[in-house]
Amino acid sequence: EERRPCRWAYLHLLGYREAWDLQRTLVEERAQGRSDDSLLLLEHPPTYTLGRRGRESDLLLPRRELERRGAAVYDVDRGGEVTYHGPGQLVGYPIVDLRGWSAPLRYVRTLEVVLAKTLADFGIRAGRKEGLTGVWAEDRKIAAIGVRISRGITSHGFALNVNSDLTWFEHIIPCGIHGGQ
Repeated sequence: EERRPCRWAYLHLLGYREAWDLQRTLVEERAQGRSDDSLLLLEHPPTYTLGRRGRESDLLLPRRELERRGAAVYDVDRGGEVTYHGPGQLVGYPIVDLRGWSAPLRYVRTLEVVLAKTLADFGIRAGRKEGLTGVWAEDRKIAAIGVRISRGITSHGFALNVNSDLTWFEHIIPCGIHGGQ
């Protein structure tokens, strides 16, 4: 396969809204051919996002209560259901032109492979679970994936739990999966 340049940036702790706005700008630039593929790496303050298949019932506390506890809550345009983003979690937003790829699912599976290989470099055995999206270490989900593809350009991406406060996950049914998170 042809290798293309990919610029990247580590943005440290960045609010979800600011990162989402930046993604939209980069998607537009990429769609118009004014930029190369990009990868944004960052962390978010405590944030819950509901993807296109997310249901209010997957929030186990009312939005106001989650916000009172210090978390932002957003309805977003990515695939998937509900997830949490926060400090100690490496979030990656690839802005990639997929117009030469065969299928969107191939892109998601490629993200899973890249994450599993990266974890292997750190001595963590991880991989896919049949019928589910994301990356699993033993029976625990270590990375969530939720993407949007518009005009052949990706946005949103993955969230890898590195040193996350997992108690935030107790307030949701993450990715629509009961238990095993």
